[in-house]
Amino acid sequence: MTDSPAADGPPRTLLIAAVVVAVSVLITVLGIAASRQRSPEQQPVAIPSIPAPQADSQQCHDLLNALPQQLGDFRRAPTVDPTPPGTAAWRAEPDTEPVVLRCGLERPTDFVVGTPLQVVDEIQWFRVGESGAATDDQGRSTWYAVDRPVYVALTLPAGSGPTPIQQISGQIARTMSAQEPAPAPAR
Repeated sequence: MTDSPAADGPPRTLLIAAVVVAVSVLITVLGIAASRQRSPEQQPVAIPSIPAPQADSQQCHDLLNALPQQLGDFRRAPTVDPTPPGTAAWRAEPDTEPVVLRCGLERPTDFVVGTPLQVVDEIQWFRVGESGAATDDQGRSTWYAVDRPVYVALTLPAGSGPTPIQQISGQIARTMSAQEPAPAPAR
């Protein structure tokens, strides 16, 4: 009797083919599982209605039509119906706080002569609730563009960084002409 290597087990080619098939099946199964675990759909953002007498103005329509689908890490999010006119929202992740834009609002009550403004890419912004704003309302901050024909408010979640306000400033500058801010008389 002769001892041949083939008699000790399956042929080497068959073993290699079996390993290749097993690895291919494993990769396919992992790929299918990964594709089914995509991030969940974004939940619509509920935007409460507040007085916005100029929300249907041409300036607000022009701005809303020019808004980007993405603001840095934030993607345009659906809104709960009925959506107030002149509004838009973006979210970074499905369950995170949104960036909310409102156009056509009334002048903020705290915007009076002598209040400080910040300029971001040609737009003069007034921050509502400056004192203690870092701890109020879960760290959100609301900024009003005050040097345009209509007031535009941008509410930012804590940690949103400068990109959303910079990109919105660019859109406001492209769609609305500048004018002198008109604060209320000092109290």
